[in-house]
Amino acid sequence: MAETATLSAKFQISIPKAIRTAQHWEAGLTFAFIPKGTGVLLVPVPKRQSLKGLAKGANPDDYRDRSDRV
Repeated sequence: MAETATLSAKFQISIPKAIRTAQHWEAGLTFAFIPKGTGVLLVPVPKRQSLKGLAKGANPDDYRDRSDRV
């Protein structure tokens, strides 16, 4: 799916409807811009509530801290 958008004089870009629909993006969503070589990766920032329980069952016993580095 190759969609294009044009940068406006106010440095704004409208995300094409096909992309918004496919990704289920809605107005008010916050994005992070991550530089990648000559391009930029656009990633939606998850809401705090959606991260709840993400590390459930994680075992921190073998966790390496900076204090044990040489």
